[in-house]
Amino acid sequence: MNKIEKLIQKLPKAELHLHIEGSFEPELMFAIAKRNNINLPHDSVESLQATYEFNNLQEFLDIYYQGVNVLQTQQDYYDLTWAYLLKAQADNVVHTEIMFDPQSHTERGISIDTVINGIHQALVDAQTQLGISSFLIFSLLRHLSEQECLETLEQAVPHLDKIKAIGLDSSEMGHPPEKFTKLYKRAEELGLLKIAHAGEEGPPEYVWSAIDVLGIDRIDHGNRCLEDDNLVEYIKQKSLTLTVCPLSNLKLRVVDDLTHHPIKIMLDKGLNAMINSDDPAYFGGYVNDNFFAVADALDFSEEDIVQLVKNSFTGSFLSKDKIKEHIAQVDKLL
Repeated sequence: MNKIEKLIQKLPKAELHLHIEGSFEPELMFAIAKRNNINLPHDSVESLQATYEFNNLQEFLDIYYQGVNVLQTQQDYYDLTWAYLLKAQADNVVHTEIMFDPQSHTERGISIDTVINGIHQALVDAQTQLGISSFLIFSLLRHLSEQECLETLEQAVPHLDKIKAIGLDSSEMGHPPEKFTKLYKRAEELGLLKIAHAGEEGPPEYVWSAIDVLGIDRIDHGNRCLEDDNLVEYIKQKSLTLTVCPLSNLKLRVVDDLTHHPIKIMLDKGLNAMINSDDPAYFGGYVNDNFFAVADALDFSEEDIVQLVKNSFTGSFLSKDKIKEHIAQVDKLL
């Protein structure tokens, strides 16, 4: 392990862009499928992993939705979340903001109570047993209609004490942010913070709309904002964080090579960018793997690493006092 990798491992960090269903490792998938008497369309972990080659976002989503089918019980959702939290602990993640896709489960007849209660209990246990704080993000599928999303959000109202924010994921192209104006207005009425995937595959206009039409508090991905200098300045003006996912971008062909990844340019332009794993079981690694990969490809300095780690806390939905505590802890370790 070189000097930069040791620094990455040593520093506490937050992860703000993680889809819990995308952390579903093949071994656990097979174990839960067996427990629930479900036959997977693959006969081994290796044959399943061999399908993890994607040309675009949609090809990944097709495999992703196939995987979630084995999740049936509250214990399944607990086990899925706990497995991620152990990986997070190993990477020195001390705070995580986890997205889940309720519609991937409710459309299969799974109760939203089952999903939320299973995930939430694992998060509660992580606070006491692993020292990891967390928030849960209710992320809706943008390829579905706004009405379907509104109906799903209403189902979550009894669980608002367990949910911090609303998000928007799935296929970006052809589903601009303005499609969900009423949904985000309702989320605001319910007291939820607001985030959305924007500018991963979609154009800079989608990022503008996410900010101005939906009123988001944070941008998921945001790579393509760099194509519009006015947008870059606007994001800085609004102090919005970009939750960037390097290995995901590589795996989904958003970038053709990590040496061309825009995160260093984002930092140099003064954007509050930070590093996440997105769907780590499918994209080749958890948060430290993402740090290691871009640090090597882009020849990061120690200052770059420290900035990214501090951005992970300042971009979080933690209180200002908690953010100060975490940043003080980072400074203490330098």
